[in-house]
Amino acid sequence: MCRPVFCLEGVYMNCDKNALFHIISHTDLDGVTAAALAWRAFYHRGAPIRLSLTGYGEVDNLIMESIKSGCGMVVLDLSPQFQATVDEIDRTFPSGSAPFLFDHHKSTFEKYANRPWIVADTAYCGAMVYWNWLFAGNADSETLRRIEPLRDIVRIANDRDLWINEDPDGRLWQAMITLCGEWGAFARLISNPCAVFTESERAAVTGFVSRQEERFKRAKEHLSKDCAGNRGGFLFLGDGFLEFGDTSDFCGMLLDSPDRGDRGDEKPPVLVALAYKKTGGGWAVSLRSRNGLAGKVVSLLKDGRKIRGGGHGDAAALYFPNNYSEGGIKESVSAALRAESESASGMGVTLGDLIKGAM
Repeated sequence: MCRPVFCLEGVYMNCDKNALFHIISHTDLDGVTAAALAWRAFYHRGAPIRLSLTGYGEVDNLIMESIKSGCGMVVLDLSPQFQATVDEIDRTFPSGSAPFLFDHHKSTFEKYANRPWIVADTAYCGAMVYWNWLFAGNADSETLRRIEPLRDIVRIANDRDLWINEDPDGRLWQAMITLCGEWGAFARLISNPCAVFTESERAAVTGFVSRQEERFKRAKEHLSKDCAGNRGGFLFLGDGFLEFGDTSDFCGMLLDSPDRGDRGDEKPPVLVALAYKKTGGGWAVSLRSRNGLAGKVVSLLKDGRKIRGGGHGDAAALYFPNNYSEGGIKESVSAALRAESESASGMGVTLGDLIKGAM
């Protein structure tokens, strides 16, 4: 097998430029946009492209598989979860080569920002991190010409992922992801990179958002609250009420709605946790906050073995194995919040102490 080298655009490449290379990206609007950006940057080479739209549960396997096979690789809006993966990248990364991993999550920046194989910037979404790097003199004029039509969707993805909310089409594009799936949305951006919806597309996504509001109304009736030693407590919702693409808008409504906290009659929650039962087994738990607690909870609970996770300070996710119940997941999050609260107050109580007490 040829020794991997790095090409100009930051792809983990085999020395054979005609060999397969692998685009690995996330499944939300940011990740799909980043994948489309990478695809348009490289497909004109004529070499076959493998595309994996995935999450934290599979990213390590895909990275390791690519390294071992010697194929090209670019990783977007994701980062390795296991130390063994990081060690293998460190071992095989050629000195002086261009980076191949582009991310923006706070947990990634804190762990790996000093490594030469990664570009991490928490000020932008993953697609914008990659876009900025390419336009900073790291791609030729032909590549830049090919990706230019994606400028508007990259901007919308950045607005959406950072919860800036300056462009209302951000919510509609996220609805497109939920309606069509990540692969359908990716195909749309490859065939038509324009961020402007067609008349039929706009009608479909607008209708979806209307139905989404009905789901939100029902879901709010099934929220459970846990004080967890924090101001306002945290809100937990079990499986079966929302679709996975509802997360950001539903949590934003609970955390930022003007009828919570402004009149003094009810304090806003410090955290919202939404549990989804995965089709293949196990749980995905989306966490949202406005003061960095989501990322702290992930850092406290993920162990690199049974419980995985990652994300920003205020938008993160945990992945629990199938043997956990909704009650067990809720209590784990509650214990992490209590541990964070006790740590902040200087009492020195550990997460283990709180979980043992709960059991």
